[in-house]
Amino acid sequence: MLTYKTSGVDIDEGNRAVNLIKDKIKGTYDKNVIGDLGNFSGLYSLKDFVNMDEPVLLSSTDGVGTKLKLAQMMGIHNTVGIDLVAMCVNDLICQGAKPLFFLDYIATGKLVPEKIDDIVSGIVEGCKISGCALIGGETAEMPGMYKEEDYDLAGFSVGIADKNKIISGQNVKDGDVLIGISSSGIHSNGYSFIRKIFLEEYKYKLTDYIEELKMTLGEALLIPTKIYVKLVMDLIKKYELKAIAHITGGGVIENIPRVIPNGLGIDINKNSWEKTSIFKMIEKFNSIDEIELHKSFNMGIGLVIIVDSDKANEITNYINDNKEQAYIIGKVVNTHEGVKLC
Repeated sequence: MLTYKTSGVDIDEGNRAVNLIKDKIKGTYDKNVIGDLGNFSGLYSLKDFVNMDEPVLLSSTDGVGTKLKLAQMMGIHNTVGIDLVAMCVNDLICQGAKPLFFLDYIATGKLVPEKIDDIVSGIVEGCKISGCALIGGETAEMPGMYKEEDYDLAGFSVGIADKNKIISGQNVKDGDVLIGISSSGIHSNGYSFIRKIFLEEYKYKLTDYIEELKMTLGEALLIPTKIYVKLVMDLIKKYELKAIAHITGGGVIENIPRVIPNGLGIDINKNSWEKTSIFKMIEKFNSIDEIELHKSFNMGIGLVIIVDSDKANEITNYINDNKEQAYIIGKVVNTHEGVKLC
């Protein structure tokens, strides 16, 4: 007799995967989570936010991109979940939203419960770092669509902000200052280019130990995306942040103009921050144009905050006193639009 299992989908293994991850997921719950894992939808109460004048829900979705290819090549699956959460919640905080809950979608050619457990462990860790609850998800076994060892991830996050406190960038003006906060590495964009540079053009192996990186190339490339939620939530309570840009695909060149009014531009001092070792290494190749580098990668700056010039030093010092690295990297100008590297 034909069974679903003979087509490549093993329901029993799916159930075993759920049993492996369910306690980890519950570890992200807060008092606002209603119900339990296994419902057809996730429920989250907003009763703690009734004191807001006009609560607004904000949402974001993203994936990890071809960084997953490297994780699959190396057989390391417990960090990309952090990347998945980071790419979503770091977008939410750009408008001042507090992340509330997260959902994931995992698609794979062959469901291996232990691998799913590793992936979800990273997602759980990302949720704990960002203070949001993992209230639902889906794992799809799709033979014929994916190779057995392949998988893809998508994430969905929802946050909340009081409408009159949403950070819109509309008050950004000439003379305002840009504060750049360091990245942990390449984060989760540009990995097709990264594979082209390191694996194809310069013939590195992921297992090669690189002295200047103090680790193997593969380990450096899989460093998870930094999550900025707690820092930004803290800053919002203390200071006026006029605009926030998450530096992902497009780099500082394309992401910062998204959060400032038309008619204004940005001057960035490209030598004003300490680049992480992986970017210093890429620069030494001397084979990629400067603009291309700053459009393809974050180049060591994962988040940019725009503030009044008279508060810039105080805010920068505050961030540095709280175990992050922040730099004044540029200013807003009215002499041109777009970004100019100086």
